[in-house]
Amino acid sequence: MTFPADRAATTPETLVFDSSTELIETARARFVDAVVRAQEERGVASVALTGGSNGIGLLRALASDSGDIAWGRVEIYWGDDRFVPTSHPERNSGQAFEALLSSVPVDPARIHAMAPSDGEFGDDITAAARDYARLVGSDTVFDVHLLGMGGEGHINSLFPHTAATAEESAAVVAVTDSPKPPPARLTLTFPVINRSREVWFLVSGAEKAEAVAAAHNGASRADWPCAGATGTEATVWFLDRDAASALP
Repeated sequence: MTFPADRAATTPETLVFDSSTELIETARARFVDAVVRAQEERGVASVALTGGSNGIGLLRALASDSGDIAWGRVEIYWGDDRFVPTSHPERNSGQAFEALLSSVPVDPARIHAMAPSDGEFGDDITAAARDYARLVGSDTVFDVHLLGMGGEGHINSLFPHTAATAEESAAVVAVTDSPKPPPARLTLTFPVINRSREVWFLVSGAEKAEAVAAAHNGASRADWPCAGATGTEATVWFLDRDAASALP
């Protein structure tokens, strides 16, 4: 399956599916297309992964069928992660290894996991954020940045009315008071998200419908962080019918 390379950059594309299974399968096919296209154009593709049921579901689908992706030429980052020990079951990176990365021929040097709380920086979350910001730098541009979303509109670990959501310069910040446990997290910020070529939302559930509608209606990112994320070439909403139920 192939898709046009010239999708509109300014108008979000909204796709609505009868089930999460259909949502994930379409995202899988388009992910393969986007990564292969990036590798053809630039040699290496860069992606930012997300957690959540759809984010991990997409990774499992890719483990079954990743088409012509050359996994040795994919730079892999995360949009956020929990600042907990390496073995903690809520680590996004650990879930990604279990779902996909342990079964495809990735280059370990191209896997850029955020530091855990038992890593080289110990419990110094500020140092861990500073190091990941150094790694991302000012030049990293993701070909695809995957995003899940909470019912209050949070993306990555950017929650409404927080300093992390208002950040305009630092690429990565530490979050120590996340309203969703665990409280300590590392997260990419809007300056990095919004220089991504494509930003994809993978969203299911009626509890997300209000946030989806707010983003589509031009809400403030301070109130609804999901409203502030856009790609330079494409912004795509993959929604099930429940998540899309408040749209016109």
